[in-house]
Amino acid sequence: MTLPTPVLHTDRLRLRPFTDADADSLFALHSSSHVLRYWDSPPWIDPARAQRFLANCRTLEDEGTGARVVVDRLSDGAFVGWCGLSDWNPEYRSASLGYVLGDAMWGHGYATEAAHALLRWAFDTLDLNRVQAEADTRNEASARVLEKLGFVREGTLREDCVVNGVVSDSWVYGLLKREWQPSAVRGTR
Repeated sequence: MTLPTPVLHTDRLRLRPFTDADADSLFALHSSSHVLRYWDSPPWIDPARAQRFLANCRTLEDEGTGARVVVDRLSDGAFVGWCGLSDWNPEYRSASLGYVLGDAMWGHGYATEAAHALLRWAFDTLDLNRVQAEADTRNEASARVLEKLGFVREGTLREDCVVNGVVSDSWVYGLLKREWQPSAVRGTR
């Protein structure tokens, strides 16, 4: 069963499917050690990784297991980053949320706004009951984004990641449909 990747809009952002033209922006994003310092894999060093990521996005859609969207700024079309749902399970009505934004885009509320739009789609269109997210325990900014969206911290995965020899813990967050507040985030429709 396929899962068509949505096109969504907020007051400031457009969320859309990836195209091959996004490869350079995607590589620039994922090759930044600063941006990925809390990510569960090391920064990319091979530009071909962007092509593999794009192929994986198409596979997620074709297999119906998730959807990843580019986040563009409406005012100038700038590539902000991406967000997505993975591990979609229609039987359990659940999925996992993830996002990565360029460091120049941090602190403007874009992560919260984009994730909110994707969550609205997930709860309304996919009829999800639960969305899960994880954040490195050192990544306080991501924790704040999740909490603004209504996620509840449910626990800690101790030493669950080892990236470039650095061991880290992750917080696990959950958001239930009955707790979801679609109008809670400014700038979303």
